[in-house]
Amino acid sequence: MMELILAHPHIFWLSLGGLLLATEMLGGNGYLLWSGVAAVVTGLVTWLLPIGWEWQGVLFALLTLLAAWLWWRWLSNRVKRQRPGDSHLNQRGQQLIGSRFVLENTLVNGRGHMRVGDSSWPVTADDDLAAGTKVEVIAIEGITLHIRPLPPR
Repeated sequence: MMELILAHPHIFWLSLGGLLLATEMLGGNGYLLWSGVAAVVTGLVTWLLPIGWEWQGVLFALLTLLAAWLWWRWLSNRVKRQRPGDSHLNQRGQQLIGSRFVLENTLVNGRGHMRVGDSSWPVTADDDLAAGTKVEVIAIEGITLHIRPLPPR
């Protein structure tokens, strides 16, 4: 077995790359992705060019560092281009601002509940609103949606 690896080092690198990429698919947190890609590229280079083990290890290390650095640069540039306030991940109420709905229940003293999808949200308005009124979400405070009636068309 060792003679085979010494005679065909690209098999080692391609196998290592495949193993790292397969392990990455099981874990999915990104730590092994760039090492797996670097191992595959090292295997391809070793297959095409006869280089010694020392240079193969150096190539693998440099490719791993280069790939991770390029990924970090791409990701940080993407985050910089993102406008503040664009990400409302895990903030469902913020995602509802600007949405329009029809009240199913009358608001008494400017308070009540409104159905949004499959859930019910507490709402407040400046005035009492009758059931069937078309409203727009203008703000959120905690879990309470602030709404206003839409002008009739």
